[in-house]
Amino acid sequence: MSQKQALPGDKIAIIEEFETGTNTFDDGQSIRSLVVGTAEFDKVNRIAKITEMKKRAVAKVGDTIVGNVSALMNNMFAINMLYINGNPTHAGVECICQAKGAKKRILVRVGDIVAAKIISHLNGVIHAVINEPELGVLFSQCVKCGSKVIALGSNVKCVDCGYIEERKLSTKFGNSDFIKIGSS
Repeated sequence: MSQKQALPGDKIAIIEEFETGTNTFDDGQSIRSLVVGTAEFDKVNRIAKITEMKKRAVAKVGDTIVGNVSALMNNMFAINMLYINGNPTHAGVECICQAKGAKKRILVRVGDIVAAKIISHLNGVIHAVINEPELGVLFSQCVKCGSKVIALGSNVKCVDCGYIEERKLSTKFGNSDFIKIGSS
């Protein structure tokens, strides 16, 4: 096996030469690294993999992430990942969360802290969902006055101005220990 250093997102091989192995993903043209580590190439079995040096900077499929909503788009939103399975990450990587069927429903707002589960890496984009009970908004503030909000069914209510707005709340909403999600 031959070896070379790799950073998350680095192209380490093309899909015509090798198949994806541990800590790699296929972006449709190339095999890229998911982690900081050493790229290894098994030339007999034609598999490229990365031996991880440190904590992961990019979440894998099935990982639970905690992050802040950085952008709202039509039927989707972006999450800046802050924790992967309860471990901090400072890579600045974002994922996209689909909000299918939520045209008239407000799932999240920019600035909300949310928990999501990674479901795929497709075309160089990380995709996540918030459809399980423990996933969704963990912390939010009033969009009108910026004050504290409390859960009121599937809504949040401002304790100061009384404004009520719908959200997709996590069962762990309001629990300041949300960093431990997925670490058990």
